Amino acid sequence: MPSIANYRGIIPAISCPFTPEHRIDEPALRKLAAWLAGHDGVVAIMTNGHTGEVFSLTPAERAEVTRIVADELKGRMPVISSIVCEGLAESAEHARAAQAAGAVALDVMPPHHWLRFGFTPGHALQYFEAIHKAAPGLDLVCHVYPAWTRASYSSQLLADLARLPYLQAFKVGQRDMNKYARDIQAIREADPSKAILTCHDEYLLASMVQGVDGALVGFATFIPQLIIDLWDAVKAGDLKKAMAVQAVITPLKDAVYGGGEPTGEAHARMKGGMYLAGVIDDATVRPPTEAPNAKEMEALRAAVAQAGLLKR
Repeated sequence: MPSIANYRGIIPAISCPFTPEHRIDEPALRKLAAWLAGHDGVVAIMTNGHTGEVFSLTPAERAEVTRIVADELKGRMPVISSIVCEGLAESAEHARAAQAAGAVALDVMPPHHWLRFGFTPGHALQYFEAIHKAAPGLDLVCHVYPAWTRASYSSQLLADLARLPYLQAFKVGQRDMNKYARDIQAIREADPSKAILTCHDEYLLASMVQGVDGALVGFATFIPQLIIDLWDAVKAGDLKKAMAVQAVITPLKDAVYGGGEPTGEAHARMKGGMYLAGVIDDATVRPPTEAPNAKEMEALRAAVAQAGLLKR
């Protein structure tokens, strides 16, 4: 089954701007989507990821975010929408809604009850099959969770998923470099045509040099050009240049992620950084996510300034 879109390159998981009253800010979302799509090296945009504060959005709002972005980018760039659901019936509803909203692909996150209770390989295969049957014209992207979670996929299961003709890409975020390497090898051996994208926002260079096809990261909604520059250097085999670009990214990474993995508050700090860089005009996040405090904003300001991006 041929892929609908090109998944090799940089795919930002787009942030969702809100008004001060916590409503979706459609003009700001359109502006952000158009700005991201204007970067040479961005090959698609993903809505409703963790960076987009998906857990704060109702099902109707998730479809609306995808509709807005897909409409803004119509004819310019494909849109992927994440599926964040708990069961087969719910995921089918969300898949159909995303397809109707204009998505050409679906990023399939593991059901979050798997984080508590675990799952079997059969559960995962059934889940992907149900989503495919609900929206048969769409590509699927497998969202791989950290190795330390109970929703982590084994290398064998990833190979089985890679053989599904409708699954075209993997968003890999193991946070365990040994497993990361084994999983990439398993996917490549199962079907080398499938795209593998790092989603290790907090250590991009280390994960990019493992033989992947690009990055699908929320961090790219903030600093797309730096991440494109990093990826271009990696593809060219120019480690010296890649290290220099990473050196600019690292203070931004530290200010946003605080030395750890992405969290809701990290996404709020990213919005704060985007505001300082003039990418968005309002850094509002939905409760219970908390906005950055004064100390965090000062750290963001220093990092954005050192990168030469400070506008406010």
